[in-house]
Amino acid sequence: MRTHKNCTASGLEGVVVAQTDLSEVDGEAGRLIIGDHSIEDLTGHVSFEDVCALLWNGALPSDAARAELQDQLGKARVAAASLLPNISAAVSLPDGMDALRTAVAHLPLLGDVNNAAVVGAAGVFAAAWQRRQQGLAAVPPDPSLPFAADYLRMITGVSPTESQTRGMNAYLVTVSDHGLNASTFAARVTTSTGSDLVSSIVAAICTLKGPLHGGAPGPVLDMLDAIGTPENAAAWIENELRSGRRIMGMGHRIYRVRDPRAAVLERAVSSLEQAGLSSSRLALARAVERVAESALAAKYPDRPLRANVEFYTAVLLDSVGLPRTLFSPTFGVSRSAGWCAHVAEQRAVGKLIRPASRYVGAVQPVVHA
Repeated sequence: MRTHKNCTASGLEGVVVAQTDLSEVDGEAGRLIIGDHSIEDLTGHVSFEDVCALLWNGALPSDAARAELQDQLGKARVAAASLLPNISAAVSLPDGMDALRTAVAHLPLLGDVNNAAVVGAAGVFAAAWQRRQQGLAAVPPDPSLPFAADYLRMITGVSPTESQTRGMNAYLVTVSDHGLNASTFAARVTTSTGSDLVSSIVAAICTLKGPLHGGAPGPVLDMLDAIGTPENAAAWIENELRSGRRIMGMGHRIYRVRDPRAAVLERAVSSLEQAGLSSSRLALARAVERVAESALAAKYPDRPLRANVEFYTAVLLDSVGLPRTLFSPTFGVSRSAGWCAHVAEQRAVGKLIRPASRYVGAVQPVVHA
């Protein structure tokens, strides 16, 4: 087997490879801007349709434009649902991200595919996969409903409450875009070759599946379940660190302070709690976060490890009724809005992304007989 020597794994960190007006991630200040708006001003105040319009059209929509986009997304869900009988094998795959990737790859069967078609289909396919995992039939979409409400309805089979819909909207808005992360970069690289929208989105889903990018909001719930009560947090965290295991939901590649998405999702969970819908995990999560932050700071004083988006994602999605197996596919559903926006932006640039590499191997002379 060939070994690779002296290959520095830079990961392109700090290298600017694109100019964008879609979103900005400021890791030092703990700031996320999407389309000229801070995430604090978006989450809990606008719908998923609003943020789709913001990403795709450059501005929050008027009431009429929002209604038009809601209609487009509703029709897209109906069209995607018509494919389900022909892609049964895809939505039957055991892994949700595999199912989402394979199902989305069938979208060209619908003909011309636009942003709404991709996002609408992603919601239908993720929900259908979850139903199949439970041995249940897919719930046909209701095109008259807003996206967040219909997504929950297609998953659970019952109409969500207004509070549940607000919680789902909060999550979808919060993770819709996040700078040039790995999956977004994959989408931009793919489209820079002149490839089509669906291929670019499939490349992004493949990249999001990796645990170093897609994260682990489900295991955050496993951690909270294992800890049980706030009083157990310190001993449990200490044991995990002593054993060399990572603390789920803590630390981020970019943010040197607390992830701003953790803050807005914590606020969304608190709102659900006030409506009587949140699980009992919020108080536990807050206690675990405090203990984990303190313990990590003591163990790794030179590494800022604070709560990331996964920490309160787990609590929020659990509170609105999503099973933890659906957390990562739901991330993909939301992020598909941002992927589509980046594909369009890269297509307008019209230049192949072709980074260089530095050869560090030897040059051996060829000995001729």
